[in-house]
Amino acid sequence: MIKLFYEISDWPKKTRSFFIKEICILLNNEGGYIGDINYIFCNDEYLFDLNQKYLKNNFYTDVLAFNYSINKCISGDIFISVDRIYDNSKRWNQFFMFELKRVMIHAVLHLLGYDDQNHTDKKIMKKKEKFYLNLFQF
Repeated sequence: MIKLFYEISDWPKKTRSFFIKEICILLNNEGGYIGDINYIFCNDEYLFDLNQKYLKNNFYTDVLAFNYSINKCISGDIFISVDRIYDNSKRWNQFFMFELKRVMIHAVLHLLGYDDQNHTDKKIMKKKEKFYLNLFQF
């Protein structure tokens, strides 16, 4: 089951149930199936604190994915900073929703076992992101 949670109070209600079907398609296409995936939308400070506490990183990020998957049963907690998504969308001259959906895809790819710690892996993830964004016509 995919659930959406909000650690921010000013999230527009009309966008609170988007993109679930597409994530299911992505998982199926990659050979996985849905366990429990929680998307938690938060602000910069909330995600910064998690980044420091659990990963010992002292910087802001747009997304953190905590993977609890077992084999092909994909589960995890995905924390997304709406502040970072907004800033990045402006920086890259992209629509906010496009950037948000890209990051949602990116995080699920991590839960599926994809990594972006080196140049080759990063290239593979970018290609997958583009494929799914194009498939879902964003």
